[in-house]
Amino acid sequence: MVSEAKLNEYLAEIREHVCSRCVERPPGGPPCAPLGKVCGIELHLPKIIDAIHEVRSDWIAPYLEHNRHTICEHCAHNHTSICPCPMDYLATLLVEAVETVDERCADEKPPNPPHQTASYSTEGAGMREAAV
Repeated sequence: MVSEAKLNEYLAEIREHVCSRCVERPPGGPPCAPLGKVCGIELHLPKIIDAIHEVRSDWIAPYLEHNRHTICEHCAHNHTSICPCPMDYLATLLVEAVETVDERCADEKPPNPPHQTASYSTEGAGMREAAV
């Protein structure tokens, strides 16, 4: 599961690069729900991010198939005339936005310090730890 801080980072990236291109976005949106438009991305954001992380492909079809299986099948709006999800036509942008955040976070991680191991010397009266 994604932390709240990380979720907000994904949401900011998605709003800038995905929602800005949504043809269903109401004037003044996003967010869209307060403006009367139910949005599948807003409704299922944590699940969408997890689902994207579960797929690795150069093609968009595996992402769509996986999302339909893990998210759409359980959505209350599935098989209705008011499916709120713009996933089909924004899927490529959505995957790119999530991967952009992932790459940015990977670049920000400090390198791991070299692993230090203690060495021991048997000189003298007993074993003592050598300086590392």
